Amino acid sequence: MKMLIGGKHCDAADGKVMNVTNPVNGEVIDTVPVATREDIDRVVALSVEGHKEWDATPLHKRMAVMQKFVDLAMAENTRREIATVYTKEMGRPYKECYGDFNILKNHIEGFISAARNDLTATTLPMGAENGKERDFDFTIRQSLGPIVCIIPFNAPFTLFAKKVAPALLTGNSVIVKPASDDPLAMIRLGELILEAGVPGNVFQLVTGRGEQIGDWLTGDKRIAGVSFTGSTEAGARVAENAGRNLKFQVLELGGNAPLIVCEDCDVDYAVAEAVAGRATFLTGQICTVAKRFLIHRSVHDAFVSKLVERVSKIRLGDPFDPETQMGTLISEKAARRVEEQVNRIVEQGGRIVFGGKRDGAYYGPTVVDGVTRDMDVAHDVEIFGPVFPIITFDTLEEAIEIANDTKYGLGSGIITNDMRKAMKAAIELQAGNVVVNGQTFYRNLQTAFGGYKDSGVGREGQIVSLLNMTQIKNVVFKNIL
Repeated sequence: MKMLIGGKHCDAADGKVMNVTNPVNGEVIDTVPVATREDIDRVVALSVEGHKEWDATPLHKRMAVMQKFVDLAMAENTRREIATVYTKEMGRPYKECYGDFNILKNHIEGFISAARNDLTATTLPMGAENGKERDFDFTIRQSLGPIVCIIPFNAPFTLFAKKVAPALLTGNSVIVKPASDDPLAMIRLGELILEAGVPGNVFQLVTGRGEQIGDWLTGDKRIAGVSFTGSTEAGARVAENAGRNLKFQVLELGGNAPLIVCEDCDVDYAVAEAVAGRATFLTGQICTVAKRFLIHRSVHDAFVSKLVERVSKIRLGDPFDPETQMGTLISEKAARRVEEQVNRIVEQGGRIVFGGKRDGAYYGPTVVDGVTRDMDVAHDVEIFGPVFPIITFDTLEEAIEIANDTKYGLGSGIITNDMRKAMKAAIELQAGNVVVNGQTFYRNLQTAFGGYKDSGVGREGQIVSLLNMTQIKNVVFKNIL
Protein backbone atom coordinates (compact mmCIF):
# COMPACT_ATOMS: atom_id res chain seq x y z
CA MET A 1 0.00 0.00 0.00
CA LYS A 2 1.08 3.59 -0.49
CA MET A 3 1.08 6.89 1.37
CA LEU A 4 -1.73 9.41 0.87
CA ILE A 5 -0.21 12.72 -0.20
CA GLY A 6 -2.15 15.50 -1.88
CA GLY A 7 -5.05 13.16 -2.55
CA LYS A 8 -2.90 10.62 -4.38
CA HIS A 9 -1.33 7.27 -3.56
CA CYS A 10 2.39 7.95 -3.39
CA ASP A 11 5.63 6.02 -3.04
CA ALA A 12 8.59 7.44 -1.17
CA ALA A 13 10.75 9.85 -3.17
CA ASP A 14 13.59 7.32 -3.20
CA GLY A 15 11.33 4.29 -3.66
CA LYS A 16 12.26 2.61 -0.37
CA VAL A 17 9.69 0.40 1.35
CA MET A 18 9.32 -1.54 4.58
CA ASN A 19 7.52 -4.84 5.18
CA VAL A 20 4.33 -5.23 7.18
CA THR A 21 4.23 -8.76 8.57
CA ASN A 22 1.68 -11.05 10.14
CA PRO A 23 2.85 -11.71 13.73
CA VAL A 24 1.10 -15.08 13.75
CA ASN A 25 3.34 -16.61 11.08
CA GLY A 26 5.87 -13.94 10.08
CA GLU A 27 4.57 -13.72 6.52
CA VAL A 28 4.82 -10.41 4.68
CA ILE A 29 1.32 -9.02 4.16
CA ASP A 30 2.29 -5.94 2.19
CA THR A 31 4.85 -3.15 1.99
CA VAL A 32 4.54 0.57 2.74
CA PRO A 33 6.83 3.44 1.73
CA VAL A 34 9.53 4.82 4.01
CA ALA A 35 8.98 8.56 3.73
CA THR A 36 11.99 10.78 3.02
CA ARG A 37 12.67 14.31 4.23
CA GLU A 38 11.65 15.47 0.76
CA ASP A 39 8.29 13.69 1.16
CA ILE A 40 7.67 15.27 4.56
CA ASP A 41 8.51 18.76 3.31
CA ARG A 42 5.99 18.33 0.49
CA VAL A 43 3.33 16.97 2.84
CA VAL A 44 3.67 19.87 5.27
CA ALA A 45 3.56 22.45 2.47
CA LEU A 46 0.37 20.87 1.11
CA SER A 47 -1.12 20.79 4.61
CA VAL A 48 -0.49 24.52 5.09
CA GLU A 49 -2.42 25.25 1.89
CA GLY A 50 -5.11 22.70 2.73
CA HIS A 51 -5.76 24.33 6.07
CA LYS A 52 -6.74 27.59 4.38
CA GLU A 53 -9.32 25.81 2.23
CA TRP A 54 -10.73 23.60 4.97
CA ASP A 55 -10.88 26.39 7.57
CA ALA A 56 -13.13 28.33 5.19
CA THR A 57 -15.49 25.36 4.84
CA PRO A 58 -18.63 25.81 6.98
CA LEU A 59 -18.87 23.59 10.05
CA HIS A 60 -22.08 21.93 8.87
CA LYS A 61 -20.30 20.76 5.71
CA ARG A 62 -17.35 19.42 7.70
CA MET A 63 -19.81 17.57 9.93
CA ALA A 64 -21.59 16.08 6.89
CA VAL A 65 -18.29 14.86 5.46
CA MET A 66 -17.31 13.17 8.72
CA GLN A 67 -20.72 11.49 8.93
CA LYS A 68 -20.30 10.25 5.36
CA PHE A 69 -16.92 8.79 6.38
CA VAL A 70 -18.61 6.90 9.23
CA ASP A 71 -21.28 5.58 6.87
CA LEU A 72 -18.66 4.41 4.37
CA ALA A 73 -16.63 2.69 7.10
CA MET A 74 -19.67 0.93 8.52
CA ALA A 75 -20.73 -0.58 5.19
CA GLU A 76 -20.59 -4.33 5.78
CA ASN A 77 -18.30 -5.30 2.91
CA THR A 78 -15.86 -2.50 3.73
CA ARG A 79 -15.94 -3.32 7.41
CA ARG A 80 -15.15 -6.98 6.81
CA GLU A 81 -12.40 -6.20 4.32
CA ILE A 82 -10.59 -3.73 6.60
CA ALA A 83 -11.11 -5.91 9.70
CA THR A 84 -9.42 -8.78 7.86
CA VAL A 85 -6.38 -6.65 7.04
CA TYR A 86 -6.33 -5.30 10.60
CA THR A 87 -6.40 -8.82 12.05
CA LYS A 88 -3.55 -9.98 9.85
CA GLU A 89 -1.23 -7.09 10.68
CA MET A 90 -1.97 -7.04 14.42
CA GLY A 91 -2.57 -10.70 15.30
CA ARG A 92 -5.66 -9.68 17.24
CA PRO A 93 -8.87 -11.77 17.13
CA TYR A 94 -10.99 -10.89 14.12
CA LYS A 95 -14.13 -10.45 16.19
CA GLU A 96 -12.37 -7.69 18.18
CA CYS A 97 -11.05 -5.99 15.06
CA TYR A 98 -14.52 -6.10 13.53
CA GLY A 99 -15.95 -4.69 16.77
CA ASP A 100 -13.57 -1.72 16.69
CA PHE A 101 -15.70 -0.17 13.96
CA ASN A 102 -18.43 0.40 16.55
CA ILE A 103 -15.92 2.29 18.69
CA LEU A 104 -14.89 4.36 15.65
CA LYS A 105 -18.53 5.18 14.90
CA ASN A 106 -19.43 6.07 18.48
CA HIS A 107 -16.44 8.35 18.91
CA ILE A 108 -16.80 10.21 15.64
CA GLU A 109 -20.55 10.69 15.91
CA GLY A 110 -19.96 11.92 19.46
CA PHE A 111 -17.47 14.47 18.14
CA ILE A 112 -19.95 15.56 15.46
CA SER A 113 -22.62 16.13 18.09
CA ALA A 114 -20.22 17.98 20.38
CA ALA A 115 -19.01 20.17 17.50
CA ARG A 116 -22.58 21.24 16.87
CA ASN A 117 -23.39 21.95 20.50
CA ASP A 118 -20.20 22.89 22.34
CA LEU A 119 -18.05 25.00 20.03
CA THR A 120 -19.96 28.09 21.06
CA ALA A 121 -18.82 31.69 21.34
CA THR A 122 -19.05 33.63 24.60
CA THR A 123 -20.19 37.20 25.15
CA LEU A 124 -19.41 39.43 28.12
CA PRO A 125 -22.37 41.19 29.71
CA MET A 126 -22.41 44.75 28.46
CA GLY A 127 -21.33 47.15 31.13
CA ALA A 128 -19.81 44.44 33.31
CA GLU A 129 -16.75 46.60 33.87
CA ASN A 130 -16.66 50.30 34.72
CA GLY A 131 -15.86 52.42 31.68
CA LYS A 132 -16.85 49.76 29.15
CA GLU A 133 -20.61 50.23 29.13
CA ARG A 134 -20.67 50.92 25.39
CA ASP A 135 -18.49 47.98 24.32
CA PHE A 136 -19.57 44.73 22.71
CA ASP A 137 -17.00 42.07 23.79
CA PHE A 138 -17.06 38.46 22.63
CA THR A 139 -14.78 35.49 21.90
CA ILE A 140 -14.74 33.03 19.01
CA ARG A 141 -12.88 29.79 18.40
CA GLN A 142 -10.71 29.31 15.33
CA SER A 143 -8.65 26.43 14.01
CA LEU A 144 -4.93 26.08 14.72
CA GLY A 145 -3.51 24.92 11.38
CA PRO A 146 -1.79 21.70 10.34
CA ILE A 147 -2.03 19.08 13.10
CA VAL A 148 0.23 16.01 13.27
CA CYS A 149 -1.57 12.93 14.64
CA ILE A 150 0.82 10.16 15.68
CA ILE A 151 -1.07 6.91 16.28
CA PRO A 152 0.32 3.87 18.13
CA PHE A 153 -0.14 0.23 17.14
CA ASN A 154 -2.33 -0.90 19.99
CA ALA A 155 -5.63 0.98 19.54
CA PRO A 156 -5.45 2.59 16.10
CA PHE A 157 -9.19 2.82 15.41
CA THR A 158 -9.96 4.49 18.73
CA LEU A 159 -7.07 6.92 18.46
CA PHE A 160 -7.67 7.66 14.78
CA ALA A 161 -11.16 8.77 15.81
CA LYS A 162 -9.98 10.67 18.90
CA LYS A 163 -7.31 12.61 17.03
CA VAL A 164 -8.39 12.99 13.43
CA ALA A 165 -12.12 13.70 13.95
CA PRO A 166 -11.79 16.70 16.32
CA ALA A 167 -8.95 18.15 14.25
CA LEU A 168 -10.94 18.01 11.02
CA LEU A 169 -14.23 19.11 12.54
CA THR A 170 -12.62 22.26 13.93
CA GLY A 171 -11.14 23.23 10.56
CA ASN A 172 -7.57 22.02 10.89
CA SER A 173 -5.65 20.06 8.29
CA VAL A 174 -4.24 16.71 9.41
CA ILE A 175 -1.12 14.65 8.81
CA VAL A 176 -1.40 11.10 10.18
CA LYS A 177 1.61 8.97 11.04
CA PRO A 178 0.42 5.41 11.84
CA ALA A 179 2.53 2.83 13.66
CA SER A 180 5.05 0.94 11.54
CA ASP A 181 3.76 -2.46 12.68
CA ASP A 182 0.15 -2.03 11.58
CA PRO A 183 -0.36 0.87 9.13
CA LEU A 184 -2.53 -0.92 6.56
CA ALA A 185 -5.95 -0.52 8.17
CA MET A 186 -5.14 3.14 8.85
CA ILE A 187 -4.34 3.69 5.17
CA ARG A 188 -7.72 2.19 4.26
CA LEU A 189 -9.48 4.51 6.72
CA GLY A 190 -7.59 7.40 5.17
CA GLU A 191 -8.81 6.39 1.73
CA LEU A 192 -12.37 6.43 3.04
CA ILE A 193 -11.93 9.92 4.50
CA LEU A 194 -10.83 11.18 1.10
CA GLU A 195 -13.73 9.37 -0.54
CA ALA A 196 -16.08 11.05 1.92
CA GLY A 197 -15.00 14.46 0.66
CA VAL A 198 -12.06 15.67 2.75
CA PRO A 199 -9.65 17.36 0.29
CA GLY A 200 -6.37 15.60 -0.42
CA ASN A 201 -4.27 18.44 1.01
CA VAL A 202 -6.37 18.48 4.20
CA PHE A 203 -5.96 14.82 5.16
CA GLN A 204 -2.64 13.12 4.41
CA LEU A 205 -0.96 10.00 5.72
CA VAL A 206 2.75 9.15 5.73
CA THR A 207 4.49 5.90 6.64
CA GLY A 208 7.94 4.86 7.78
CA ARG A 209 10.00 4.64 10.94
CA GLY A 210 8.62 6.89 13.64
CA GLU A 211 11.90 8.08 15.13
CA GLN A 212 12.96 9.93 11.98
CA ILE A 213 9.60 10.91 10.50
CA GLY A 214 8.33 11.96 13.91
CA ASP A 215 11.28 14.29 14.39
CA TRP A 216 10.82 15.84 10.96
CA LEU A 217 7.10 16.41 11.46
CA THR A 218 7.05 17.58 15.07
CA GLY A 219 10.08 19.81 14.58
CA ASP A 220 8.69 21.63 11.53
CA LYS A 221 7.84 25.26 12.29
CA ARG A 222 4.87 25.15 9.91
CA ILE A 223 3.09 22.54 12.07
CA ALA A 224 0.55 24.09 14.44
CA GLY A 225 0.22 21.24 16.89
CA VAL A 226 0.84 17.60 17.73
CA SER A 227 -1.43 14.93 19.17
CA PHE A 228 0.74 11.98 20.17
CA THR A 229 0.09 8.66 21.87
CA GLY A 230 3.04 6.40 22.60
CA SER A 231 5.88 5.74 24.99
CA THR A 232 7.10 8.26 27.52
CA GLU A 233 10.55 8.24 25.94
CA ALA A 234 9.20 9.04 22.47
CA GLY A 235 6.79 11.58 23.97
CA ALA A 236 9.70 13.46 25.53
CA ARG A 237 11.25 13.88 22.08
CA VAL A 238 7.95 15.10 20.66
CA ALA A 239 7.60 17.58 23.51
CA GLU A 240 11.13 18.85 22.93
CA ASN A 241 10.52 19.32 19.20
CA ALA A 242 7.11 20.94 19.55
CA GLY A 243 8.19 23.03 22.53
CA ARG A 244 11.16 24.43 20.64
CA ASN A 245 8.68 26.02 18.23
CA LEU A 246 6.04 26.80 20.87
CA LYS A 247 3.47 24.48 19.30
CA PHE A 248 0.34 23.01 20.83
CA GLN A 249 0.71 19.42 22.03
CA VAL A 250 -1.28 16.68 23.73
CA LEU A 251 0.82 13.72 24.83
CA GLU A 252 -0.75 10.49 26.13
CA LEU A 253 2.17 8.36 27.25
CA GLY A 254 3.08 5.28 29.28
CA GLY A 255 1.56 3.88 32.43
CA ASN A 256 2.01 1.32 35.19
CA ALA A 257 -1.48 1.41 36.59
CA PRO A 258 -2.19 -0.12 40.01
CA LEU A 259 -5.35 -2.06 40.82
CA ILE A 260 -5.91 -2.21 44.59
CA VAL A 261 -8.04 -5.14 45.76
CA CYS A 262 -9.26 -4.66 49.32
CA GLU A 263 -10.16 -7.26 51.95
CA ASP A 264 -13.90 -6.53 51.77
CA CYS A 265 -14.26 -7.14 48.05
CA ASP A 266 -16.06 -9.83 46.10
CA VAL A 267 -12.99 -11.81 45.00
CA ASP A 268 -14.69 -13.41 42.00
CA TYR A 269 -15.71 -9.96 40.76
CA ALA A 270 -12.22 -8.57 41.35
CA VAL A 271 -10.64 -11.39 39.37
CA ALA A 272 -13.09 -10.97 36.50
CA GLU A 273 -12.31 -7.25 36.28
CA ALA A 274 -8.58 -7.88 36.43
CA VAL A 275 -8.69 -10.44 33.62
CA ALA A 276 -10.96 -8.33 31.43
CA GLY A 277 -8.59 -5.40 31.61
CA ARG A 278 -5.27 -7.21 31.44
CA ALA A 279 -5.59 -10.40 29.42
CA THR A 280 -8.58 -10.56 27.11
CA PHE A 281 -8.45 -6.96 25.89
CA LEU A 282 -5.71 -6.19 23.37
CA THR A 283 -3.55 -8.92 24.98
CA GLY A 284 -2.63 -6.46 27.72
CA GLN A 285 -1.05 -4.09 25.21
CA ILE A 286 -2.60 -0.84 26.34
CA CYS A 287 -1.22 2.00 28.38
CA THR A 288 -3.92 2.43 30.99
CA VAL A 289 -4.81 -1.16 31.92
CA ALA A 290 -3.74 -2.42 35.35
CA LYS A 291 -0.14 -3.62 35.34
CA ARG A 292 0.40 -3.94 39.10
CA PHE A 293 -2.07 -5.90 41.23
CA LEU A 294 -2.01 -4.85 44.88
CA ILE A 295 -3.89 -7.52 46.83
CA HIS A 296 -4.76 -7.37 50.54
CA ARG A 297 -3.06 -10.16 52.44
CA SER A 298 -6.35 -11.59 53.73
CA VAL A 299 -7.67 -12.26 50.20
CA HIS A 300 -4.34 -12.90 48.49
CA ASP A 301 -4.54 -16.69 48.34
CA ALA A 302 -8.14 -16.71 47.11
CA PHE A 303 -7.43 -14.03 44.51
CA VAL A 304 -4.35 -15.78 43.10
CA SER A 305 -6.07 -19.16 43.05
CA LYS A 306 -9.16 -17.84 41.25
CA LEU A 307 -7.01 -15.75 38.89
CA VAL A 308 -4.98 -18.79 37.83
CA GLU A 309 -8.15 -20.81 37.39
CA ARG A 310 -9.67 -18.16 35.14
CA VAL A 311 -6.66 -17.33 32.96
CA SER A 312 -5.87 -21.02 32.50
CA LYS A 313 -9.10 -21.28 30.51
CA ILE A 314 -8.29 -18.45 28.10
CA ARG A 315 -7.91 -19.81 24.60
CA LEU A 316 -4.95 -18.62 22.54
CA GLY A 317 -4.93 -19.39 18.85
CA ASP A 318 -5.69 -18.37 15.29
CA PRO A 319 -7.12 -14.82 15.32
CA PHE A 320 -9.66 -15.82 12.67
CA ASP A 321 -11.03 -18.67 14.82
CA PRO A 322 -14.24 -17.41 16.51
CA GLU A 323 -13.31 -19.40 19.64
CA THR A 324 -9.97 -17.62 20.07
CA GLN A 325 -9.93 -15.25 23.04
CA MET A 326 -6.36 -14.02 22.72
CA GLY A 327 -4.10 -13.59 19.73
CA THR A 328 -0.46 -12.61 19.49
CA LEU A 329 1.36 -9.57 20.69
CA ILE A 330 2.09 -7.06 17.96
CA SER A 331 5.37 -8.80 17.05
CA GLU A 332 7.76 -11.48 18.16
CA LYS A 333 10.11 -8.71 19.26
CA ALA A 334 7.41 -7.41 21.60
CA ALA A 335 6.80 -10.89 22.97
CA ARG A 336 10.51 -11.38 23.63
CA ARG A 337 10.53 -8.08 25.50
CA VAL A 338 7.72 -9.26 27.78
CA GLU A 339 9.53 -12.54 28.30
CA GLU A 340 12.67 -10.66 29.35
CA GLN A 341 10.71 -8.48 31.77
CA VAL A 342 9.09 -11.50 33.42
CA ASN A 343 12.46 -13.21 33.71
CA ARG A 344 13.75 -10.09 35.45
CA ILE A 345 10.96 -10.32 38.03
CA VAL A 346 11.96 -13.91 38.69
CA GLU A 347 15.62 -12.90 39.03
CA GLN A 348 14.57 -10.40 41.68
CA GLY A 349 12.61 -12.99 43.65
CA GLY A 350 9.18 -13.28 42.04
CA ARG A 351 7.57 -16.68 41.35
CA ILE A 352 5.73 -17.62 38.18
CA VAL A 353 2.63 -19.49 39.34
CA PHE A 354 1.08 -19.71 35.89
CA GLY A 355 2.24 -19.12 32.32
CA GLY A 356 5.58 -17.56 31.50
CA LYS A 357 5.88 -19.29 28.13
CA ARG A 358 6.41 -17.68 24.74
CA ASP A 359 5.76 -19.21 21.31
CA GLY A 360 6.87 -16.78 18.62
CA ALA A 361 4.72 -13.67 19.03
CA TYR A 362 2.32 -15.48 21.35
CA TYR A 363 2.76 -14.84 25.06
CA GLY A 364 -0.03 -16.22 27.19
CA PRO A 365 -1.45 -14.92 30.48
CA THR A 366 1.21 -15.06 33.17
CA VAL A 367 0.73 -14.71 36.93
CA VAL A 368 3.81 -13.75 38.97
CA ASP A 369 3.43 -13.88 42.75
CA GLY A 370 5.78 -12.73 45.47
CA VAL A 371 6.45 -9.33 43.91
CA THR A 372 7.73 -6.82 46.47
CA ARG A 373 7.75 -3.07 46.39
CA ASP A 374 11.51 -2.89 45.85
CA MET A 375 11.38 -4.78 42.52
CA ASP A 376 11.62 -2.92 39.21
CA VAL A 377 8.13 -3.89 38.09
CA ALA A 378 6.63 -2.32 41.22
CA HIS A 379 7.84 1.07 40.07
CA ASP A 380 8.60 2.13 36.51
CA VAL A 381 8.70 -1.01 34.35
CA GLU A 382 5.69 -1.04 32.04
CA ILE A 383 4.96 -4.56 30.79
CA PHE A 384 3.02 -4.43 27.53
CA GLY A 385 1.55 -7.91 27.71
CA PRO A 386 -0.85 -10.11 29.72
CA VAL A 387 1.24 -10.30 32.90
CA PHE A 388 -0.17 -10.11 36.45
CA PRO A 389 2.50 -9.07 39.01
CA ILE A 390 0.99 -9.70 42.47
CA ILE A 391 2.01 -7.38 45.33
CA THR A 392 0.63 -8.03 48.81
CA PHE A 393 -0.30 -5.21 51.20
CA ASP A 394 -1.66 -4.95 54.75
CA THR A 395 -3.17 -1.45 54.96
CA LEU A 396 -4.78 0.88 52.48
CA GLU A 397 -2.21 3.53 53.31
CA GLU A 398 0.54 1.10 52.34
CA ALA A 399 -1.24 0.21 49.09
CA ILE A 400 -1.64 3.86 48.09
CA GLU A 401 2.00 4.52 48.89
CA ILE A 402 3.11 1.62 46.67
CA ALA A 403 0.68 2.67 43.94
CA ASN A 404 2.08 6.20 43.84
CA ASP A 405 5.73 5.13 43.94
CA THR A 406 6.21 5.36 40.17
CA LYS A 407 7.02 7.96 37.57
CA TYR A 408 3.73 7.15 35.86
CA GLY A 409 0.24 8.38 36.66
CA LEU A 410 -2.22 7.40 33.95
CA GLY A 411 -4.87 4.98 35.22
CA SER A 412 -5.58 3.46 38.63
CA GLY A 413 -8.32 1.53 40.37
CA ILE A 414 -9.60 0.16 43.64
CA ILE A 415 -12.10 -2.62 44.33
CA THR A 416 -13.85 -2.27 47.66
CA ASN A 417 -17.31 -2.14 49.21
CA ASP A 418 -16.19 0.51 51.70
CA MET A 419 -16.90 3.92 50.21
CA ARG A 420 -14.62 5.63 52.73
CA LYS A 421 -11.72 3.61 51.35
CA ALA A 422 -12.88 4.30 47.83
CA MET A 423 -12.99 8.04 48.43
CA LYS A 424 -9.59 8.06 50.12
CA ALA A 425 -8.06 6.24 47.16
CA ALA A 426 -9.83 8.47 44.65
CA ILE A 427 -8.36 11.58 46.27
CA GLU A 428 -4.87 10.26 47.04
CA LEU A 429 -3.99 8.13 43.99
CA GLN A 430 -1.71 10.15 41.72
CA ALA A 431 -3.30 9.38 38.39
CA GLY A 432 -5.42 11.10 35.79
CA ASN A 433 -8.17 8.50 36.10
CA VAL A 434 -9.36 6.51 39.12
CA VAL A 435 -11.91 3.72 38.67
CA VAL A 436 -13.77 2.53 41.75
CA ASN A 437 -14.89 -1.10 41.53
CA GLY A 438 -13.64 -1.65 38.01
CA GLN A 439 -10.59 -2.31 35.88
CA THR A 440 -8.51 0.77 35.24
CA PHE A 441 -9.31 1.10 31.54
CA TYR A 442 -13.02 1.72 32.15
CA ARG A 443 -14.24 5.20 31.16
CA ASN A 444 -16.93 7.17 29.39
CA LEU A 445 -16.45 8.48 25.85
CA GLN A 446 -16.88 12.02 27.18
CA THR A 447 -14.24 11.58 29.89
CA ALA A 448 -11.27 13.94 29.82
CA PHE A 449 -8.52 11.33 29.66
CA GLY A 450 -4.82 11.83 30.38
CA GLY A 451 -2.11 11.35 32.94
CA TYR A 452 -0.17 12.80 35.83
CA LYS A 453 3.63 12.89 36.01
CA ASP A 454 5.44 11.16 33.13
CA SER A 455 2.21 9.76 31.73
CA GLY A 456 1.52 12.78 29.61
CA VAL A 457 0.55 16.37 29.03
CA GLY A 458 -2.99 17.54 28.35
CA ARG A 459 -6.24 15.62 28.01
CA GLU A 460 -8.29 13.89 25.31
CA GLY A 461 -12.07 13.51 25.22
CA GLN A 462 -15.01 14.55 23.12
CA ILE A 463 -15.41 18.15 24.27
CA VAL A 464 -11.88 18.73 25.54
CA SER A 465 -10.31 17.50 22.29
CA LEU A 466 -12.47 19.81 20.20
CA LEU A 467 -11.52 22.74 22.41
CA ASN A 468 -7.86 21.71 22.31
CA MET A 469 -7.87 21.82 18.52
CA THR A 470 -8.96 25.47 18.50
CA GLN A 471 -7.59 28.78 19.69
CA ILE A 472 -9.59 31.59 21.26
CA LYS A 473 -9.82 35.00 19.68
CA ASN A 474 -11.28 37.93 21.61
CA VAL A 475 -13.09 40.63 19.64
CA VAL A 476 -14.06 44.00 21.14
CA PHE A 477 -16.20 46.59 19.45
CA LYS A 478 -15.19 49.64 21.46
CA ASN A 479 -17.91 52.26 22.02
CA ILE A 480 -20.11 50.51 19.45
CA LEU A 481 -23.30 51.72 21.13
